[in-house]
Amino acid sequence: MRRWLEALEAEKGLDHLTDRSRRWVLGSYGILVLALLAWGLLLARDDGNLRPLLAFLLPLALFLPSLLAKRPRGHAWLAFVSLLYFMIGVNVAILPGLGWLGWLIALAALALFGGCTFYARFRSRQQRAARGN
Repeated sequence: MRRWLEALEAEKGLDHLTDRSRRWVLGSYGILVLALLAWGLLLARDDGNLRPLLAFLLPLALFLPSLLAKRPRGHAWLAFVSLLYFMIGVNVAILPGLGWLGWLIALAALALFGGCTFYARFRSRQQRAARGN
């Protein structure tokens, strides 16, 4: 895997890969937020309680400053947190009539994991190269 990533970096360049993985992160983050918003509103429809919606969205909102500041460490931590959302998506997918929404949450969380992992790697290597190390 390491050789493949190094070959990819040599072929495409760190700037291109960093920009590409950043777009991947932002797109999957947006899809995940929208899917969780839909799931939370479906839950609130039954009893009018918005607390589950806040509980789903608050952890993602806490990472927004790191995303906007383009910090690789924040992206690495978001990658770990996204795996929790993958588990939520799988659990939602087994509910009757909500399989599509659960799989959307699970796939968006996996895409977020991959994008954050790649961004953290490429951005940190890009910063290291800029410092001259």
